[in-house]
Amino acid sequence: MENVLYSLPVFGLLGLLFVVWKSAWIAKQDAGTDKMKKIAAHIAEGAMAFLKAEYKILSIFVICVAILLGVTANSETSSPLVAVSFVFGAFTSALAGFIGMRVATKANVRTTNAARTSLGKALEVAFTGGSVMGMGVVGLGVLGLSSLFIVYAQIFGVDSQNSLNQVITVLTGFSFGASSIALFARVGGGIYTKAADVGADLVGKVEAGIPEDHPLNPATIADNVGDNVGDVAGMGADLFESYVGSIVGTMVLGAAFMVPGFVDSFNGLSAVLLPLVLAAVGIVMSFLGTFFVRVAEGGDPQKALNRGEFISSAFMIAASYFIITWMLPAEWWFKDPLYAWENPELGNHYTAIGIFWATVIGLIGGLLVGLITEYYTGMGKKPVLSIVRQSSTGAATNIIAGLGVGMMSTALPIIIIAFSIIGAFEFGGLYGIAIAAVGMLSNLGIQLAVDAYGPISDNAGGIAEMSELPKEVRSRTDKLDAVGNTTAAIGKGFAIASAALTALALFGAFMTTANLKSIDVSKANVMAGLFIGAMLPFVFSALAMGAVGRAAMSMIEEVRRQFNNIPALKAALEVMRKNGDKDMHDWSAEDQKTFSEADGKAEYGKCVEISTKAAIREMVLPGLMAVVVPVVIAFLPGFGVEALGGMLAGVTVAGVLMAIFQSNAGGAWDNAKKSFEEGVEINGQKYYKKSDPHKAAVVGDTVGDPFKDTSGPSLNILLKLMSVVALVIAPLIALEKEPAATVEAQKPVMEIVSQTPTETTPTETEEKTEKEVQ
Repeated sequence: MENVLYSLPVFGLLGLLFVVWKSAWIAKQDAGTDKMKKIAAHIAEGAMAFLKAEYKILSIFVICVAILLGVTANSETSSPLVAVSFVFGAFTSALAGFIGMRVATKANVRTTNAARTSLGKALEVAFTGGSVMGMGVVGLGVLGLSSLFIVYAQIFGVDSQNSLNQVITVLTGFSFGASSIALFARVGGGIYTKAADVGADLVGKVEAGIPEDHPLNPATIADNVGDNVGDVAGMGADLFESYVGSIVGTMVLGAAFMVPGFVDSFNGLSAVLLPLVLAAVGIVMSFLGTFFVRVAEGGDPQKALNRGEFISSAFMIAASYFIITWMLPAEWWFKDPLYAWENPELGNHYTAIGIFWATVIGLIGGLLVGLITEYYTGMGKKPVLSIVRQSSTGAATNIIAGLGVGMMSTALPIIIIAFSIIGAFEFGGLYGIAIAAVGMLSNLGIQLAVDAYGPISDNAGGIAEMSELPKEVRSRTDKLDAVGNTTAAIGKGFAIASAALTALALFGAFMTTANLKSIDVSKANVMAGLFIGAMLPFVFSALAMGAVGRAAMSMIEEVRRQFNNIPALKAALEVMRKNGDKDMHDWSAEDQKTFSEADGKAEYGKCVEISTKAAIREMVLPGLMAVVVPVVIAFLPGFGVEALGGMLAGVTVAGVLMAIFQSNAGGAWDNAKKSFEEGVEINGQKYYKKSDPHKAAVVGDTVGDPFKDTSGPSLNILLKLMSVVALVIAPLIALEKEPAATVEAQKPVMEIVSQTPTETTPTETEEKTEKEVQ
């Protein structure tokens, strides 16, 4: 056992060594012209300024919560060290976002420069930047969890189930810390990016008639900064939290197997260590998958990314079989207190092969949800084309079509998640569902690499536009960017699917820790909790949307002010309108001079400041709601631990549906808008940029922006964070275990029910009656 346990941090270090290696490779690539470097420096400066301001606020939150956890920790079932776990989890989550941000802001300009020569080279740089983010997340996750487990095992011991439960309870603080940072990072980053994006789109594209990434647009730097703080740092922290949460939830449930009938080579700890081992091996499989992402000039980047992910998944499935059959007993029986037993004497039957199939179900389920998301949000696919067609009659019909696509897109992912839950449970019970979540996230390194590639490509396109590079360069970056929109939507769909399984695993861990055998929805307090839980995703979304709206108003007013009050900008815009679609080389010398005089006159810093202040201010309330509400429900008179269980069920179901709807609707609107950049045919007529249907599509995309980048992706963190908070406070509100006498008293009842009539033993009353008759 010791050899396996002590080797786990090594895998985490391997992931971080990959980060160092690829970061150095990216830094060596040529960053292009001086103008490109200057623009990239503005983006990097804005991104780091936001992170610094955000982490300053979050450090106060982390210190306060850590003190509270340390003071209230139950010494019998937990320890004040849970506060240390919380701080370490928060730190590693923040570090994962920081690593991703630093590399993304280096890779963006180098991707642009690579696009000056070939599409294949540009894909290589962008994907390498994404892979640094992916491997950083998994490396920190495995290193942090395995190191803490080793330390706590030395302090508390793992030779009995009670001591093991205490170790894992203290370890849940790590997941709590990661979840807290993830939610604030996702909400704050989403508010930042969408405030800037809405300002750049509505005033720049619709009102002024210039591209969103045009150097005259004052919001363009803030918009490109937002891609990094929202889709790189935010998504990194989000999936880091999913990754850690699924592992911790599985470890909690695996600890229950430490019973006399469970015989393995790991002193009864194989089910606890299994998720950590799968995650560690997943780092290697993700690394191997990165070598298969290659594309030739004129090729399809989407196919190259899919190839790397599918090959990595195939490697992971093969490795999972050998790991699971090696670690777990071939078969065992376990009396699960939460479910009916197959055998009254032995309990339920489990097999190593069953756990393997549960893992495979999770991995395949995640890939299927990703492919369905690709269908509903991909360029040229039927759902996106339906939105494009309805753009010809205005913004209203565009928005109606997008809402319909988003709602319909919930059906197949939910059916897949439902069948994954049933299948995993049939093969491995509640532990099977938890291990399915681990399986879904086991090759997260390459999945997140594919996802983080998107915002890097988006930034690359923006830098190409602002640097006024040739059209063929922008054409290559647009091709990467269009695929990036789809990969971002796939990543969000994947994150939501994994969140559903992770939340269910954490829910089962909560019930186990709180000694809840069942949750009866016919009880008034449970039903009340259910309704409150279902309401929370709507309130949370409303808070996020309202925050984006208020921040966007400030951004729009600032961009309009600059266009109207800065003479050089105003004159340059008039020259652009006068020349229309003419190439700049065909303009008059006077017009070219007027345009060049406006270079650098836009006050980018003021727009960056608006987004930063709005994001920091507005992220606090939604974040606190996720932490405070479970505690209030648990301790409020009339509610209690069962009502808290009902609330978790409500927020999970409603949250998953709302997240899929919002993320897919936003992604479909975005690619409907992008379809006009290459030209689309509607009713026999060709439409391009600046046409009326394109303007309607821009409005639809603007509505979808907070859907897909703020409230939608934040919801999956909301439901996991609430489950983690419930798990952390479970020892304080746990019901008393039934005494052994009660269990023994129930045993003859089950035996009588299971006996046939011929085997029934006559009672003393029956014997007495027979004697009286005689």
